[in-house]
Amino acid sequence: MTTTTAPAVAAPIAAATASSRQRAAGIAALVGGSASNQVGAAAGAHAFPVIGAVGVVAIRQLTTAAVLVPLVRPRLRALTRAQWGPVLGLVAVFSVMNLSLYLAVDRIGLALAVTLEFLGPLTVALLGSRRRIDLACALLAAAGVVVMTRPGPTTDLLGVALGLTAAAAWACYILLNRSVGQRLPGLEGTAAASLVTALVWLPVAAVWFVLHPPTPAAILLAVSCGVLSSVVPYVADLVALRRVPAELFGTLSSVSPVWAALAGWLLLGQALEVHEWLGMALILASNSAVSVAGRPGVRRGGGTIGA
Repeated sequence: MTTTTAPAVAAPIAAATASSRQRAAGIAALVGGSASNQVGAAAGAHAFPVIGAVGVVAIRQLTTAAVLVPLVRPRLRALTRAQWGPVLGLVAVFSVMNLSLYLAVDRIGLALAVTLEFLGPLTVALLGSRRRIDLACALLAAAGVVVMTRPGPTTDLLGVALGLTAAAAWACYILLNRSVGQRLPGLEGTAAASLVTALVWLPVAAVWFVLHPPTPAAILLAVSCGVLSSVVPYVADLVALRRVPAELFGTLSSVSPVWAALAGWLLLGQALEVHEWLGMALILASNSAVSVAGRPGVRRGGGTIGA
Protein backbone atom coordinates (compact mmCIF):
# COMPACT_ATOMS: atom_id res chain seq x y z
CA MET A 1 0.00 0.00 0.00
CA THR A 2 1.26 3.45 -0.89
CA THR A 3 2.45 5.55 2.04
CA THR A 4 2.03 9.28 2.44
CA THR A 5 5.60 10.07 1.38
CA ALA A 6 4.66 11.48 -1.98
CA PRO A 7 8.17 11.95 -3.43
CA ALA A 8 8.79 8.20 -3.21
CA VAL A 9 5.56 7.24 -4.97
CA ALA A 10 5.88 6.10 -8.54
CA ALA A 11 3.74 7.71 -11.19
CA PRO A 12 0.29 6.07 -11.36
CA ILE A 13 -0.42 3.63 -14.16
CA ALA A 14 -2.23 5.31 -17.04
CA ALA A 15 -5.27 3.36 -18.20
CA ALA A 16 -4.53 4.21 -21.84
CA THR A 17 -1.02 2.71 -21.71
CA ALA A 18 -1.63 -0.21 -19.34
CA SER A 19 -0.22 -3.56 -20.47
CA SER A 20 -2.38 -6.63 -21.04
CA ARG A 21 -1.35 -8.02 -17.66
CA GLN A 22 -2.13 -4.76 -15.89
CA ARG A 23 -5.50 -4.54 -17.60
CA ALA A 24 -6.28 -8.14 -16.60
CA ALA A 25 -5.40 -7.29 -12.99
CA GLY A 26 -7.74 -4.30 -13.17
CA ILE A 27 -10.58 -6.44 -14.49
CA ALA A 28 -10.03 -9.04 -11.76
CA ALA A 29 -10.07 -6.32 -9.11
CA LEU A 30 -13.29 -4.90 -10.51
CA VAL A 31 -15.13 -8.26 -10.53
CA GLY A 32 -13.95 -9.19 -7.03
CA GLY A 33 -14.85 -5.79 -5.63
CA SER A 34 -18.29 -6.02 -7.21
CA ALA A 35 -19.01 -9.37 -5.55
CA SER A 36 -17.84 -8.04 -2.18
CA ASN A 37 -20.06 -5.00 -2.60
CA GLN A 38 -23.25 -7.03 -3.04
CA VAL A 39 -22.50 -9.41 -0.16
CA GLY A 40 -21.95 -6.37 2.04
CA ALA A 41 -25.20 -4.79 0.87
CA ALA A 42 -27.07 -7.98 1.80
CA ALA A 43 -25.48 -7.89 5.25
CA GLY A 44 -26.54 -4.29 5.69
CA ALA A 45 -30.09 -5.10 4.59
CA HIS A 46 -30.39 -7.54 7.48
CA ALA A 47 -29.91 -4.57 9.84
CA PHE A 48 -32.68 -2.46 8.26
CA PRO A 49 -35.44 -3.65 10.65
CA VAL A 50 -33.47 -2.35 13.65
CA ILE A 51 -31.58 0.76 12.50
CA GLY A 52 -32.98 1.45 9.03
CA ALA A 53 -31.11 2.40 5.88
CA VAL A 54 -29.91 5.68 7.42
CA GLY A 55 -28.33 3.85 10.36
CA VAL A 56 -26.60 1.35 8.09
CA VAL A 57 -25.21 4.11 5.87
CA ALA A 58 -24.00 6.06 8.91
CA ILE A 59 -22.11 3.07 10.31
CA ARG A 60 -20.82 2.21 6.85
CA GLN A 61 -19.31 5.69 6.45
CA LEU A 62 -17.77 5.66 9.93
CA THR A 63 -16.36 2.16 9.39
CA THR A 64 -14.81 3.13 6.07
CA ALA A 65 -13.02 6.09 7.64
CA ALA A 66 -11.95 4.03 10.66
CA VAL A 67 -10.23 1.51 8.37
CA LEU A 68 -8.79 3.72 5.65
CA VAL A 69 -7.63 6.81 7.57
CA PRO A 70 -5.18 5.06 9.98
CA LEU A 71 -3.77 2.97 7.13
CA VAL A 72 -3.36 5.76 4.58
CA ARG A 73 -3.02 8.81 6.86
CA PRO A 74 -4.19 11.37 4.29
CA ARG A 75 -2.53 14.78 4.60
CA LEU A 76 -5.52 17.09 4.43
CA ARG A 77 -3.47 20.24 4.99
CA ALA A 78 -1.26 19.40 2.03
CA LEU A 79 -4.13 19.10 -0.44
CA THR A 80 -4.29 21.77 -3.12
CA ARG A 81 -7.46 23.42 -4.37
CA ALA A 82 -7.32 21.26 -7.50
CA GLN A 83 -7.12 18.12 -5.31
CA TRP A 84 -9.87 19.22 -2.92
CA GLY A 85 -12.36 19.58 -5.77
CA PRO A 86 -12.79 15.90 -6.67
CA VAL A 87 -12.32 14.86 -3.03
CA LEU A 88 -15.29 16.97 -1.92
CA GLY A 89 -17.18 15.71 -4.94
CA LEU A 90 -16.64 12.17 -3.65
CA VAL A 91 -17.95 13.21 -0.23
CA ALA A 92 -21.27 14.22 -1.80
CA VAL A 93 -21.33 11.18 -4.07
CA PHE A 94 -20.62 8.72 -1.24
CA SER A 95 -23.55 10.05 0.77
CA VAL A 96 -26.07 10.28 -2.07
CA MET A 97 -25.08 6.99 -3.70
CA ASN A 98 -25.16 4.89 -0.54
CA LEU A 99 -28.27 6.39 1.04
CA SER A 100 -30.38 6.34 -2.13
CA LEU A 101 -29.29 2.79 -2.95
CA TYR A 102 -30.09 1.37 0.49
CA LEU A 103 -33.41 3.18 0.63
CA ALA A 104 -34.16 1.62 -2.76
CA VAL A 105 -33.05 -1.83 -1.55
CA ASP A 106 -35.42 -1.49 1.39
CA ARG A 107 -38.33 -0.76 -0.96
CA ILE A 108 -37.76 -2.80 -4.14
CA GLY A 109 -35.12 -5.40 -3.20
CA LEU A 110 -31.39 -5.74 -3.74
CA ALA A 111 -31.33 -7.05 -7.32
CA LEU A 112 -33.73 -4.47 -8.76
CA ALA A 113 -32.09 -1.59 -6.90
CA VAL A 114 -28.59 -2.54 -8.05
CA THR A 115 -29.74 -3.14 -11.64
CA LEU A 116 -31.20 0.36 -11.75
CA GLU A 117 -28.03 1.74 -10.16
CA PHE A 118 -26.02 -0.02 -12.85
CA LEU A 119 -27.51 2.33 -15.44
CA GLY A 120 -25.00 4.89 -14.12
CA PRO A 121 -21.82 3.17 -15.34
CA LEU A 122 -23.65 2.01 -18.47
CA THR A 123 -24.40 5.66 -19.25
CA VAL A 124 -20.71 6.50 -18.79
CA ALA A 125 -19.87 3.76 -21.28
CA LEU A 126 -22.46 4.91 -23.82
CA LEU A 127 -21.53 8.58 -23.63
CA GLY A 128 -17.84 7.79 -23.85
CA SER A 129 -17.91 5.52 -26.91
CA ARG A 130 -20.01 7.55 -29.41
CA ARG A 131 -20.79 4.81 -31.95
CA ARG A 132 -23.92 4.10 -33.93
CA ILE A 133 -24.62 1.03 -31.86
CA ASP A 134 -24.83 3.21 -28.76
CA LEU A 135 -28.32 4.52 -29.52
CA ALA A 136 -29.65 0.98 -30.00
CA CYS A 137 -28.01 -0.13 -26.75
CA ALA A 138 -29.42 2.84 -24.87
CA LEU A 139 -32.92 2.05 -26.17
CA LEU A 140 -32.45 -1.61 -25.21
CA ALA A 141 -31.42 -0.63 -21.69
CA ALA A 142 -34.42 1.71 -21.41
CA ALA A 143 -36.70 -1.13 -22.53
CA GLY A 144 -35.11 -3.32 -19.87
CA VAL A 145 -35.96 -0.80 -17.18
CA VAL A 146 -39.58 -0.66 -18.34
CA VAL A 147 -39.89 -4.46 -18.45
CA MET A 148 -38.15 -4.92 -15.11
CA THR A 149 -40.13 -2.30 -13.19
CA ARG A 150 -43.39 -2.88 -15.15
CA PRO A 151 -44.87 0.59 -14.48
CA GLY A 152 -48.40 0.52 -13.15
CA PRO A 153 -50.60 1.48 -10.20
CA THR A 154 -48.72 -0.90 -7.89
CA THR A 155 -45.22 0.11 -8.98
CA ASP A 156 -43.07 1.51 -6.21
CA LEU A 157 -42.18 4.69 -8.07
CA LEU A 158 -40.24 6.11 -5.15
CA GLY A 159 -38.11 2.97 -4.97
CA VAL A 160 -37.42 3.19 -8.70
CA ALA A 161 -36.57 6.90 -8.41
CA LEU A 162 -34.15 6.16 -5.57
CA GLY A 163 -32.47 3.48 -7.69
CA LEU A 164 -32.07 5.93 -10.57
CA THR A 165 -30.66 8.53 -8.17
CA ALA A 166 -28.07 5.99 -7.10
CA ALA A 167 -27.31 5.41 -10.79
CA ALA A 168 -26.57 9.08 -11.38
CA ALA A 169 -24.36 9.15 -8.28
CA TRP A 170 -22.47 6.03 -9.42
CA ALA A 171 -21.74 7.62 -12.80
CA CYS A 172 -20.30 10.64 -11.00
CA TYR A 173 -18.32 8.33 -8.70
CA ILE A 174 -16.60 6.62 -11.65
CA LEU A 175 -15.41 9.88 -13.13
CA LEU A 176 -14.51 11.52 -9.80
CA ASN A 177 -12.65 8.48 -8.49
CA ARG A 178 -10.58 8.35 -11.65
CA SER A 179 -9.75 12.04 -11.27
CA VAL A 180 -8.77 11.52 -7.64
CA GLY A 181 -6.58 8.58 -8.58
CA GLN A 182 -4.75 10.74 -11.12
CA ARG A 183 -4.17 13.65 -8.74
CA LEU A 184 -3.32 11.85 -5.49
CA PRO A 185 -1.09 8.84 -4.78
CA GLY A 186 -2.48 5.50 -3.66
CA LEU A 187 -5.66 5.69 -1.60
CA GLU A 188 -4.94 9.14 -0.19
CA GLY A 189 -7.82 10.79 -2.03
CA THR A 190 -10.32 8.08 -1.12
CA ALA A 191 -9.19 8.13 2.52
CA ALA A 192 -9.48 11.93 2.66
CA ALA A 193 -13.00 11.74 1.20
CA SER A 194 -13.99 8.99 3.65
CA LEU A 195 -12.74 11.08 6.59
CA VAL A 196 -14.72 14.15 5.56
CA THR A 197 -17.77 11.99 4.85
CA ALA A 198 -17.54 10.44 8.31
CA LEU A 199 -17.36 13.89 9.91
CA VAL A 200 -20.51 14.90 8.00
CA TRP A 201 -22.34 11.74 9.09
CA LEU A 202 -21.20 11.77 12.72
CA PRO A 203 -23.90 14.19 14.01
CA VAL A 204 -26.50 12.41 11.83
CA ALA A 205 -25.54 9.09 13.45
CA ALA A 206 -25.69 10.57 16.96
CA VAL A 207 -29.25 11.83 16.51
CA TRP A 208 -30.43 8.77 14.56
CA PHE A 209 -29.21 6.22 17.09
CA VAL A 210 -30.82 8.09 19.97
CA LEU A 211 -34.12 7.67 18.14
CA HIS A 212 -33.32 4.15 16.86
CA PRO A 213 -31.17 2.35 19.47
CA PRO A 214 -28.97 -0.24 17.71
CA THR A 215 -28.43 -3.81 18.84
CA PRO A 216 -24.97 -5.45 18.82
CA ALA A 217 -26.06 -7.69 15.95
CA ALA A 218 -27.23 -4.72 13.87
CA ILE A 219 -23.97 -2.87 14.51
CA LEU A 220 -21.94 -5.93 13.49
CA LEU A 221 -23.94 -6.32 10.28
CA ALA A 222 -23.55 -2.64 9.43
CA VAL A 223 -19.80 -2.74 10.14
CA SER A 224 -19.50 -5.79 7.87
CA CYS A 225 -21.37 -3.82 5.24
CA GLY A 226 -18.89 -0.98 5.61
CA VAL A 227 -15.88 -3.23 5.09
CA LEU A 228 -17.32 -5.35 2.26
CA SER A 229 -19.24 -2.62 0.45
CA SER A 230 -16.92 0.34 0.95
CA VAL A 231 -13.33 -0.49 1.83
CA VAL A 232 -12.89 -3.51 -0.47
CA PRO A 233 -14.70 -2.03 -3.53
CA TYR A 234 -13.04 1.40 -3.19
CA VAL A 235 -9.61 -0.21 -3.21
CA ALA A 236 -10.62 -2.50 -6.09
CA ASP A 237 -12.13 0.38 -8.09
CA LEU A 238 -9.04 2.52 -7.67
CA VAL A 239 -6.86 -0.34 -8.89
CA ALA A 240 -9.20 -0.97 -11.82
CA LEU A 241 -9.58 2.66 -12.89
CA ARG A 242 -5.81 3.03 -13.13
CA ARG A 243 -5.63 0.06 -15.49
CA VAL A 244 -8.79 0.24 -17.60
CA PRO A 245 -10.51 3.22 -19.28
CA ALA A 246 -13.59 4.66 -17.58
CA GLU A 247 -15.74 3.44 -20.49
CA LEU A 248 -14.52 -0.15 -20.13
CA PHE A 249 -14.94 0.10 -16.37
CA GLY A 250 -18.58 1.01 -16.92
CA THR A 251 -19.27 -1.88 -19.26
CA LEU A 252 -17.51 -4.48 -17.12
CA SER A 253 -19.58 -3.38 -14.14
CA SER A 254 -22.46 -5.35 -15.70
CA VAL A 255 -21.57 -8.17 -13.33
CA SER A 256 -22.99 -6.14 -10.43
CA PRO A 257 -26.69 -6.96 -11.01
CA VAL A 258 -25.81 -10.65 -11.32
CA TRP A 259 -24.01 -10.64 -7.96
CA ALA A 260 -26.91 -8.66 -6.49
CA ALA A 261 -29.48 -11.18 -7.73
CA LEU A 262 -27.47 -14.05 -6.23
CA ALA A 263 -26.91 -12.23 -2.92
CA GLY A 264 -30.56 -11.22 -2.73
CA TRP A 265 -31.71 -14.77 -3.39
CA LEU A 266 -29.20 -16.64 -1.20
CA LEU A 267 -28.81 -14.18 1.69
CA LEU A 268 -32.11 -12.29 1.74
CA GLY A 269 -34.57 -14.73 0.18
CA GLN A 270 -35.53 -12.19 -2.51
CA ALA A 271 -36.50 -14.25 -5.56
CA LEU A 272 -37.07 -12.42 -8.85
CA GLU A 273 -40.14 -12.79 -11.04
CA VAL A 274 -39.92 -13.65 -14.74
CA HIS A 275 -40.40 -10.08 -15.98
CA GLU A 276 -37.69 -8.88 -13.58
CA TRP A 277 -35.22 -11.43 -14.92
CA LEU A 278 -36.16 -10.45 -18.47
CA GLY A 279 -35.65 -6.74 -17.80
CA MET A 280 -32.30 -7.43 -16.17
CA ALA A 281 -31.28 -9.57 -19.16
CA LEU A 282 -32.09 -6.72 -21.56
CA ILE A 283 -29.96 -4.30 -19.58
CA LEU A 284 -27.08 -6.77 -19.39
CA ALA A 285 -27.41 -7.47 -23.14
CA SER A 286 -27.14 -3.75 -23.79
CA ASN A 287 -24.00 -3.59 -21.71
CA SER A 288 -22.51 -6.65 -23.41
CA ALA A 289 -23.05 -5.15 -26.85
CA VAL A 290 -21.30 -1.94 -25.84
CA SER A 291 -18.48 -3.88 -24.20
CA VAL A 292 -17.80 -6.15 -27.22
CA ALA A 293 -18.10 -3.36 -29.79
CA GLY A 294 -15.84 -1.08 -27.80
CA ARG A 295 -13.28 -3.62 -26.60
CA PRO A 296 -9.79 -2.12 -26.78
CA GLY A 297 -7.61 -3.56 -29.49
CA VAL A 298 -10.46 -4.68 -31.77
CA ARG A 299 -10.99 -3.25 -35.22
CA ARG A 300 -14.39 -2.99 -36.79
CA GLY A 301 -13.17 -5.28 -39.53
CA GLY A 302 -12.25 -8.02 -37.10
CA GLY A 303 -8.45 -7.61 -36.89
CA THR A 304 -6.60 -6.77 -33.74
CA ILE A 305 -4.20 -3.97 -33.05
CA GLY A 306 -1.59 -4.12 -30.37
CA ALA A 307 -1.24 -6.60 -27.56
